[in-house]
Amino acid sequence: MSGTTRSSADLDPRRRRTLYRAWHRGIREMDLIMGRFADAEIGTLSEAELDAFEALIELPDRDLFRWITGEEAVPENYDTGVYRRLAAFHRHDAPIHG
Repeated sequence: MSGTTRSSADLDPRRRRTLYRAWHRGIREMDLIMGRFADAEIGTLSEAELDAFEALIELPDRDLFRWITGEEAVPENYDTGVYRRLAAFHRHDAPIHG
């Protein structure tokens, strides 16, 4: 079970693939963070934003998790509008599981 609540029926193949990859990261916490964001935003991302999101998907889970939770500063080359939206989407005052 992936956890996704969004149908991919209306998405082009690239967005379907990206949605799937967002929900199948490796560690469950990142599945929930990336997957929930993808569920909410994948249909409205521009091509450039989709490029940036795909670049984030390629990162190791632990690095991205540390940036999102504020344990480490995000490197400048990944501090994009999409990263900031992803980080803002994940509420730090609520549990990730849910």
